[in-house]
Amino acid sequence: MKKQFILLVFLTCIFTSGTYAKPSKDKKESATTIGMVVYSNDTETVWNAMRLANYSKNQGNTVSIFLLGKGVELDSMVKTDKDMKEQVNKFLENGGIILGCGTCLQSRNNDEPEVCKFSSLADLYELIRKNKIVLTF
Repeated sequence: MKKQFILLVFLTCIFTSGTYAKPSKDKKESATTIGMVVYSNDTETVWNAMRLANYSKNQGNTVSIFLLGKGVELDSMVKTDKDMKEQVNKFLENGGIILGCGTCLQSRNNDEPEVCKFSSLADLYELIRKNKIVLTF
């Protein structure tokens, strides 16, 4: 009798263990907010950051990007790299937001950036505060 009871409990555990912890497959239910801080001007690094941003948006997430330091050079990278331009345009066309450090842009004599909006330290702070996930590249 005791063996049957143990077997019954064991089988119950096996058959019900996956019932309650299944992840949601609906993009909308699992959507999150992601902030990306890009401070690199390495083409491969920035290109992969943009690819991840686009993939994340396609999964239903809200994505914001802040360009900091050398990252503001993305504005000139899109002029010479067609793959980079394609990723940036895709991100912007899908409602993505790219902010750029105003001081960093000015130090590079870029007073009229094409891919990002002139922003401040306060904007970077808000990006960090409001997003559930913050990544740096």
